[in-house]
Amino acid sequence: MTRMRTIRAAGLGLIALGFAACTAPNAVIDPVLKPVARPAAAKPVAAPPKVARPTSEASAQLRSYLNQVQGAQLSQGLLRRDGGGADTPFTNTMLARNFEQIAFYNEYNGDFSGRGGASPLRRWATPVRMDVIFGEGVPPSQQSSDAANIRSYAARLSRVTGHPVSMGRSANFIVIVAGEDDRGEALAAAAARVPGITAASLAPLANMPRDTYCVVAAYAAGANANTYTAAVAVIRAENPSLLRLSCIHEELAQGMGLANDSPAARPSIFNDDDEFALLTRHDELLLQMLYDPRLRTGMSADQARPTVRQIASELTTGGPV
Repeated sequence: MTRMRTIRAAGLGLIALGFAACTAPNAVIDPVLKPVARPAAAKPVAAPPKVARPTSEASAQLRSYLNQVQGAQLSQGLLRRDGGGADTPFTNTMLARNFEQIAFYNEYNGDFSGRGGASPLRRWATPVRMDVIFGEGVPPSQQSSDAANIRSYAARLSRVTGHPVSMGRSANFIVIVAGEDDRGEALAAAAARVPGITAASLAPLANMPRDTYCVVAAYAAGANANTYTAAVAVIRAENPSLLRLSCIHEELAQGMGLANDSPAARPSIFNDDDEFALLTRHDELLLQMLYDPRLRTGMSADQARPTVRQIASELTTGGPV
């Protein structure tokens, strides 16, 4: 008896195979199928490249204005990146005076509507943990470079002050880089992440005047009103690269406790004349003084003055710096 089998082989469709003629009567032999190569594994689909949200005309105009500002400052010899030199010597007396003006006064009042006044010494007691929130309109390339600059500068602040400063998701110091179109969203995200900060407390940072490139606000939510527990810095994403880096240097240092500017401070970023774009050696000494254990949080300028003069003298031993 002839027997037929119908077998569906994967990838081959429907085929018929017969038995071999030399076999014993009525013997049935299972067909031997030619091995079929396994289909190649499907390649993973690559995620679409991240792109920034389109920006508004208002944001574009602001970007153009800030580029003109940076160009004008550079043409006047401002935004120096050399940290000062033979043309900017300072003595222990000058360093002590500048520290007092910058550490014991506020640049603004509580709602940023006017100039601040005298204040006790303020600084952090707990480790500072920074993180960055970018607006949706910030291009990925800018996010990458800004994040690297903030990470490097946080490490520098830690070395200079001797106080722990690091990057981390459980942040108490948020750095926002956002534009006109997405600053509100970024502020809301910061308020949701950091204990002791509310949307209402961040409201003054939402509407920045055109000539304000960046700003920082520090908060004391603990038992000591002069001990920082949280901070938020806002940097306009529309700033060109050097102005953004300058904002990173100034606002993050001010968020450590050097809350004021002084027209007498030189070479320094804590001076509204914009002569220097980046933290100078003079400024590193101010930060070192701020976290010297001989000074105590809550001290007044009068109480701290003898100690400030002693520390300044130690840091400038050998004459003008």
